[in-house]
Amino acid sequence: MRPADWAVMICALSGVVLYGLYRARGNKTTSQYLLASKTMPWYAMALSIMATQASAITFISTTGQSYVDGMRFVQFYFGLPVAMVLVAAIAVPRFLSSGVYTAYEYLEKRFDSKTRTLVSAVFLAQRGLGVGIALSAPAVVLTAILGWPDQWTALIVGCVVIAYTVSGGIAAITWADFVQMIIMTTGLVAALITAIALLPSHVSFGDALSIAGAASRLNPVVWKFDMNDRYNVWSGLIGGTFLMLAYFGCDQSQVQRYLTGKSITQSRLSLLFNAVAKIPMQFGILFIGAMVFVFFTFEKPPVLFHRVALERIEKTPAFADIQSAYDKSFASRKAAADELVQARRAANPEAEQQAVAHFQSAQKTMDDSRKKAAHLANNGNGAVVDTNYIFLTFVTKYLPAGLVGLLMAAIFGAAMSVSSAEINSLATVSVIDVYKRHFKQEATDHHYLRASQWATAFWGVYAVITAQFAKNLGSLVEVVNLLGSFFYGGLLGVFTLAFFFPRVKGTAAFVGVLCGEAAIFAAWKFTNMAFLWYNVVGCGVVIATGVVLTALTPVEKNRTNLN
Repeated sequence: MRPADWAVMICALSGVVLYGLYRARGNKTTSQYLLASKTMPWYAMALSIMATQASAITFISTTGQSYVDGMRFVQFYFGLPVAMVLVAAIAVPRFLSSGVYTAYEYLEKRFDSKTRTLVSAVFLAQRGLGVGIALSAPAVVLTAILGWPDQWTALIVGCVVIAYTVSGGIAAITWADFVQMIIMTTGLVAALITAIALLPSHVSFGDALSIAGAASRLNPVVWKFDMNDRYNVWSGLIGGTFLMLAYFGCDQSQVQRYLTGKSITQSRLSLLFNAVAKIPMQFGILFIGAMVFVFFTFEKPPVLFHRVALERIEKTPAFADIQSAYDKSFASRKAAADELVQARRAANPEAEQQAVAHFQSAQKTMDDSRKKAAHLANNGNGAVVDTNYIFLTFVTKYLPAGLVGLLMAAIFGAAMSVSSAEINSLATVSVIDVYKRHFKQEATDHHYLRASQWATAFWGVYAVITAQFAKNLGSLVEVVNLLGSFFYGGLLGVFTLAFFFPRVKGTAAFVGVLCGEAAIFAAWKFTNMAFLWYNVVGCGVVIATGVVLTALTPVEKNRTNLN
């Protein structure tokens, strides 16, 4: 990066952190530290919720996902508006009126302590695994840009996150997220405009859309029902709705955002804003990836975007033939793209079809060459995945000075947003649902405040360490959602029992969660089912188990019912 980029990035990130700490000054109680004393306005919560979704993984991996697979990933979010409305209508009033610090604290009031403990453990396992993945994304950034060891990147970002999260608590996180979301949006708009502006002068925006369409990169909707296909309308609407219901209704990293609201109305507004804004934002991010693909139709991309892997194979005997085939197919694809532009302007449908066929044939040859290079880079043991490096290559090699720094600030800010949110929620559950509930029930509020700060520091260090194991997991955006789907069905099922099945008691709910998780892992192990459907399977098994066990069990004395 150039000096202007460093200046922009450092100033932006420093300003975000300092603003967050300024708005969070004066934390003296556990309520202030973990719930901001329930003083947050809807717009701060709304952008904080969106920022924790728009992680560095979104910038780095989603754009790359669109580059290699088109825009159909947007269908993953089709269930989000439905989920947001349901969470706002059902979960928000129950959580806020019960006065809980965590969603799982609610479960003890509704069921019993063992159910609360089990679900808290499920959350800690799931989110504990995910926090390292979130922090690993910026390690990809500086490794690609500067060749820094990724351990240093994770350590630097982790230390910054720990510093302001430990000292400022949820208020610092929320207000920092508020500013970070503004920077992220600015960076995304700038990246999209730049990708279009850098296209050759003879290629109009309409031409770019035609080329992207010919390459099947503009495929946001797939109507075919296939439970083995990860991204289609049905998996998005059904499986996606279940996943989003669990994420926003049962995951403490999101629940804690709207527990800080001034009122039920303010918390509901924050969720409804996301219901309206999230899909257009995700569509825009994927569209950037499609335009980057069009740009690299005319500007030759490397056969592998993973620079280190490419350098490792460039001098091997087998690579020369791969590179030669790749170069020829790129030239053919570029010529076919020019043919398509000319045929489109001449309004010649037959010539357009021929150009599309030539383009797709050349694209297939290029893809084959990339696959061979990816296998060679991994010594034939599987393939090196370079999806996470595509957008970064475009940004660092082709964007003007200053704008690179802005996008780096957006990526690092996004990583800080999601990491701080996850660390804070892990600390909250550790202290409220584990430490306070099972180890130290009668301590002072000051004691729990200090315990929360120490727990935050612990999970921050844990995130830095586990980030080292997430860097080679492939497309990060898919990995993080696959991980969530292993656990979210069980969480959603138990909260559905809590809200809508008053006859179901603690033991039935407890066994239901265990059976639901077993069903999810069985589906993963023994079927080819797309991971979004795991959420449906898990939730359904939990509910069915709870209802059946209740029907087979003699009526017991009612526990407190919060419905």
